[in-house]
Amino acid sequence: MKYETNPPDAASLMISARSFGNYDLPGALADLIDNSIKAGAREVVLDCRFNDGSPEIRIRDDGHGLSGQELRVAMRPASSNPLAERAPDDLGRFGWGMKSASFSQCARLTVLSRRGGELTGCLWDLADVDGWRMGVLDAGDITSLASPELLTKDGVEVIWTNCDRLSENGSITQAEFNALIVHAGNRLALIFHRYLAGEVRGRKLTLRLNKRKIEPLDPFYRDHEATQQLEAEPLEIGGRTIDIQPFILPHYSKLLPNQYDQLGGEEGFLRNQGFYVYRNHRLIISGTWFRLLRHGELSQLVRVRVDIPNALDHIWKITIDKSDAQLPAVLRNRLRQIVDGLRRRSARVFRSRGGRLDRAGTTSVWSRYARDGEVRYAINREHPVIEALLDSGDDERKQTANAALKVIEQAFPVAAFAQDAARVPDAIHQTLTDPVIFKADLNAALPMLLMQAGGDFASLEALLRVTEPWCEAWGATEAVLKEKGWVNA
Repeated sequence: MKYETNPPDAASLMISARSFGNYDLPGALADLIDNSIKAGAREVVLDCRFNDGSPEIRIRDDGHGLSGQELRVAMRPASSNPLAERAPDDLGRFGWGMKSASFSQCARLTVLSRRGGELTGCLWDLADVDGWRMGVLDAGDITSLASPELLTKDGVEVIWTNCDRLSENGSITQAEFNALIVHAGNRLALIFHRYLAGEVRGRKLTLRLNKRKIEPLDPFYRDHEATQQLEAEPLEIGGRTIDIQPFILPHYSKLLPNQYDQLGGEEGFLRNQGFYVYRNHRLIISGTWFRLLRHGELSQLVRVRVDIPNALDHIWKITIDKSDAQLPAVLRNRLRQIVDGLRRRSARVFRSRGGRLDRAGTTSVWSRYARDGEVRYAINREHPVIEALLDSGDDERKQTANAALKVIEQAFPVAAFAQDAARVPDAIHQTLTDPVIFKADLNAALPMLLMQAGGDFASLEALLRVTEPWCEAWGATEAVLKEKGWVNA
């Protein structure tokens, strides 16, 4: 047998690299920020310009920069072996990150670097890469392209031009571009929240997007007093440790509307429950149960932080774009047990928010009567909504409403409820978990409640503060009143 070289066609491979991974704009930016973190950067500045439909994106950091030789290596496709052992804090893996991330958005990649006062620059233009032809910039080219900051301070600046994919071949509008940038900022706030908060490296990373500082978005809301941080558990796999840290988020009644919206994200609480997998403190995947559990309302407050080291990339099958991972089979049984326990604890948060009969000074929906060894539950006729319903209309309508309440009371499924409460108490789901529906129901009830309060806003507020279910979710209730201008903002 003999051997001969059979290299890939340069243009074909580089164009194929545009489809490596499943990058969107925040994913592509995150891959470049990974490089900045590895370079010891304290600040990364993102400048995203629409340029009348021909976007230009710049990513500049204040890390230690690259020498001319190091820059050439970094620009080389597949510049490192993914099987090679890495430093524990290394966020890279394949050696394709900067190139594939950039080409997923643009056709012309320029990288400038300043190290020890020496400026270097290289570029790949997908329209001209035959024979692996890479551009090496001279001093004049670099000076004309670089930002003023890079000319005076060490670091790296990545420039994306000819952004055909980002601009969808020039069809994207200014408003659509702005929406993409806002979405990217929100995702980066989540992906790097532990770096932005100063939990890693003993200092905070600063990210600026179009001059606006990105604040960390903690998906576990650890600063809130109602967040439950449960027992952490280390799991051993492949001689390495994976840290499992479960959280149960506050019930929406404990959150202000803006806090609820921020924690729920663009897809809401239901879709954001589950595992949050971090590789070297950088978020890889969020909101998945790895098929261990279905997304459900009673588990929507459960989020589990999973910290994995980069030495286990091959076991977790981390993708090239670092946006996905697969749960190792050896962990499935233990994590399933953890998830089952968490779901029950989350369900208790909702069950505890149900109607209560023992809270002094509160008007409950239900009343309990005990006499001669018998117990009876009845709808409280003095509840403001029930009272308003019974007082509305003529005598015939009042009698009809009262008869309807009696039918509901008499048909209460006592045996079935008792059986469920004894057998599967955590499965009982009676309390409203959707603040949007809560708000709609409150708005529907407010006109009659205002009449009950004699048309006085202060009396209405006092009434709601002691009446179920609104007193149990006062933050959400107060927000509705503020929107209407019925209480002081």
